[in-house]
This record gives sequence, C-alpha cells and structure tokens, in this order.
Amino acid sequence: MNQLPISLATVIPFIMTLGIAMVASPGAPGGSIMTALPFLYMVFGAEAGDPEGAICAIMVALYITQDSFGTACNISGDNAIGIIVDTIYKKFILKTPQPQEN
Repeated sequence: MNQLPISLATVIPFIMTLGIAMVASPGAPGGSIMTALPFLYMVFGAEAGDPEGAICAIMVALYITQDSFGTACNISGDNAIGIIVDTIYKKFILKTPQPQEN
C-alpha cells in the first residue's frame, strides 16, 4: 500500500462512515463505490481526496470487476431468507403438516 501508515484508529472511522454512506447506494450499478469515493481520503490521505487520483481509479476498476459477484450473492441471500421465512410461516403460523419425503 505504498508504505501508507494505516492503523485501526484510521480504519474504524472509515468503516463506520462508509456503512452510513452505503445505505443510499443500493440499486444503482456502481453506486457503492461512487458513494465511497468522497470518504477515501480518510484512509488514503490527500491523493484519494482528489477525484482524479490513481488510488480512486484503481478502487473503481476493482469494484466494477467484482460488482456482479456481489449482486449474485445478494440475490442468493435474499432467496435463502425467503425460504427460511416461508418455512417458519408454514410450520408455526399456518401449522400445516409438512409433506414427508421418502
């Protein structure tokens, strides 16, 4: 990381700020990294605060390459939660007998 002095005291506020900023980004392709760019200066200093900085360009490129995997995990996770909720609903609320598999 180019000999940047990064400590827990630097990373924790960045993660907390980024967590708040990410609430606004779901649904927009690439929205998460665009939301994160203004906060990168908290970790990387003045170079990342510049929108044309090399670190920002690398971060955007890396995010775009793996964005589809995040979407796939999000959809898979939503489906798993839906199945769990449906099973709990049928078992405890509707109280219908579950079909027996042989």
